[in-house]
Amino acid sequence: MARAIWKGAISFGLVHIPVALVSATSSQGVDFDWLDSRSMDPVGYKRVNKVTGKEVTKEHIVKGVQYEKGRYVVLSEEEIRSAHPLSTQTIDIFAFVDAEQIPLQNIDTPYYLAPDKRGGKVYALLRETLTKTNKVALARVVLHTRQYLAALMPLEKAMVLVKLRWPAEVRSLDELALGPDVTKAELAKGELDMAKRLVQDMSVEWSPEDYRDEFEDKIMALVDKKAHEGKIEDV
Repeated sequence: MARAIWKGAISFGLVHIPVALVSATSSQGVDFDWLDSRSMDPVGYKRVNKVTGKEVTKEHIVKGVQYEKGRYVVLSEEEIRSAHPLSTQTIDIFAFVDAEQIPLQNIDTPYYLAPDKRGGKVYALLRETLTKTNKVALARVVLHTRQYLAALMPLEKAMVLVKLRWPAEVRSLDELALGPDVTKAELAKGELDMAKRLVQDMSVEWSPEDYRDEFEDKIMALVDKKAHEGKIEDV
């Protein structure tokens, strides 16, 4: 099994299912480092006072939250730590909802959930129950001192935990200010039929291995080509 980033248990009622959380995604893309063109030395970041332009050392930096424009409330590290939620090492299920009720805009990061410490049978029981009822479990979980809203969903023979955005983080569709030409569009049958035929003609089976980041491929091909030509700088 892939390395677990968190271990704990799913908890609801009298049910206790030991599980391990495994990242379902990996960060890809080209990693560009900054280099000094004169010496090929690495270029780093500095903490700079935006008024004086002078560098500020770590011991002189405090954390503040803007209360009003230009006015901040400064919080100590102890005060910030006291606000962190208590880590219980549990995924606390508090409700079940129909799967289709979770809006796409609320979905954030997926993680695989694997059974741990002989919890396989109860894990399978929850997975099958969610599948048969077409429900997802809503839960709260603390990861890295931060509490998240999450949804537990069945995925083939496994389960996934999907971090959900808090309602306050999701903007309303009303912000789009859609006009009546969109909300009450009068579409002719011929237009709809033509659009449907186009969709049908372009329909394929989902095959994720067919899709690649073309920018990354081109950059890495260029890097490989220049490296074989001896165009490499020692840093």
